[in-house]
Amino acid sequence: MVVLSVPAEVTVILLDIEGTTTPIAFVKDILFPYIKENVKEYLQTHWGEEECQQDVYLLRKQAEEDAHLDGAVPIPAACGNGADDLQVIQAVVDNVCWQMSLDRKTTALKQLQGHMWRAAFTAGRMKAEYVAFTSLNPNMLFISPLFSLIDGHFDTKIGHKVESESYRKIADSIGCSPNNILFLTDVTLAVVVRPGNAGLTDDEKTYYSLITSFSELYLPSSA
Repeated sequence: MVVLSVPAEVTVILLDIEGTTTPIAFVKDILFPYIKENVKEYLQTHWGEEECQQDVYLLRKQAEEDAHLDGAVPIPAACGNGADDLQVIQAVVDNVCWQMSLDRKTTALKQLQGHMWRAAFTAGRMKAEYVAFTSLNPNMLFISPLFSLIDGHFDTKIGHKVESESYRKIADSIGCSPNNILFLTDVTLAVVVRPGNAGLTDDEKTYYSLITSFSELYLPSSA
């Protein structure tokens, strides 16, 4: 078993979700299709709830920002009668499907998706090998053995994971230097290899540090 030695200055381990704690195949083949197939029913069922209306509000604001984009789907304001509600719901459905077709990661989209997944898991309509929703953030999926070890979460409200500024903000929020953070991801740095993810080329396997289990991390303080 390969062991990756964690630098002595690392005091925080930051975990990516998609492709790391949750396999990409599960996200692409189960989570995302569920949204497209059930978003209309979800909106119709929860339309009168404050949480759902907040989701729609954020999606409408995002649609206004996206108005200049080719193919953007606007979301009109509701007037409070049943006929208008049905039109707005369909507009939200079309907007969500348009965003997902572009693989967008907007905060508004991810918030609605998170609420839908939470409802699906709670109702038993969706199952995973290991899954738990944190009380701090119902949008995030975590492997249950790690659940008690998670101290917090960050999402696109702090920035996207491909932007360096996001990590400076995270470091500032938890009171450490960026040099104290080890980011486990399928994108860069220490690459987590697990079933359900795309395979790596021989060159990639040579270039990157790879782990298949968190137990392969060597922590000097625990030696």
